[in-house]
Amino acid sequence: MGTAMETRTKMTLTPEETEILNGSQGEVMAKILKTLVMYGETFGADKLVPVSGPGHLVTSFGISVMSATFDVMDELIAAGVKAKFPFTVDPRPLDFENVPCSLLQNVVFRVMYGKQKYYEDQLTKLGLKSADSFTCTCYMPEVGNQPKRGDILSWSESSAVVYANSVLGARCNRNSAFMDLFGAIVGKVPNFDLLTDEGRKARWVIEVKTSQKPEAQVLGSAIGLKVMEAVPYIRGLDVFLGGELNDEAKAYLKDMGAASASNGAVGLYHVAGLTPEAAELGDALIADGARTYVIDDAELKRVKDSYPVIWENPDARPKLCFIGCPHLSLSQLEEWTERVEAGLKASGASRLTIKTVLTAAPAVLEEFKKTPYFSRLRATGARLSYICPLMYMNNPMCKTLPVITNSNKLRTYTSSRYYTSDEITALICGGTK
Repeated sequence: MGTAMETRTKMTLTPEETEILNGSQGEVMAKILKTLVMYGETFGADKLVPVSGPGHLVTSFGISVMSATFDVMDELIAAGVKAKFPFTVDPRPLDFENVPCSLLQNVVFRVMYGKQKYYEDQLTKLGLKSADSFTCTCYMPEVGNQPKRGDILSWSESSAVVYANSVLGARCNRNSAFMDLFGAIVGKVPNFDLLTDEGRKARWVIEVKTSQKPEAQVLGSAIGLKVMEAVPYIRGLDVFLGGELNDEAKAYLKDMGAASASNGAVGLYHVAGLTPEAAELGDALIADGARTYVIDDAELKRVKDSYPVIWENPDARPKLCFIGCPHLSLSQLEEWTERVEAGLKASGASRLTIKTVLTAAPAVLEEFKKTPYFSRLRATGARLSYICPLMYMNNPMCKTLPVITNSNKLRTYTSSRYYTSDEITALICGGTK
């Protein structure tokens, strides 16, 4: 085994890393490190750097056909390896109690995710933070996995990565599944791209010139579709959000970033005068030769109008609505309570006319239950859940349903139809499509 691993690398490794690569900590650790080195070399990394913040894994679902995943996890467990820090994971796929589900859908779900409990047991053995550490918004204060500025991370959930990089000022690449876990186990990740000062410079300048605060999901979509994986520096948005990263601004940037990461591949954005690095360094973050993209009212309308409707019957009455992809914050749950109450009052209805599920992290939902907003929202007929709406829509019996959402990420990855938050409010409170 030692001889097999004694290969030269393009990356500069420390003596300890070289020893691990050559088998000093066992065959499995050598495999893990070799995988990270090969991954880093593919992207031109010069070395490995220590992880300084808790991990977050993207693979949260026990899909029965993913036998290779369970085999790798079993191999890691048998070797006695574990993450350096307790980690969180993306949302669970199932919640039969709170999410509408027909008998046939239920059967398919139980077959699809038949290994869920087994997989969660595997996660626990490898360092899962707690039994409820399942959310795509692990950085919420209630969840307790919020990295500090400058922390090096081993994450791979796209919406979490872009938030950590942009709003929190941590450093993380858009890693893939298992790379996140391998980095968390070794405690090191390859040094390239968004971990470097040069890689965090903006190649695009986005000029926001709208007449009012743009819908976060559509603005993020426009940015992602234009810049793809490049880093954008956004000017003009602070006019609408102010100069303080308060709860409202963070929620807005969460949703904007998720749309830019899913409609494109943005892993970091800077907002002039607002996000940590932009507030400190300003235009010094803009690389020479950066291109400019102007977003005005007409451009936002063009982008929104370009979204395809892939329902079997485009004129169908919506059967289900998902709000919260990525998961909602506590302040967003409170805001949606007030939105729905106002919408029902305006329409003269007493309860929502479309089945509506709002999703948030388990820890956020627990805090929400302690507020007077919880009973008020439940009284409207809305349901609350911790699931991943995307995983729900992966069920072939669900993806044929006319589902609506205000999430551009969910719209991109599934057959659900996008509407703005105002449009969603009108629809679920009794309006017509």
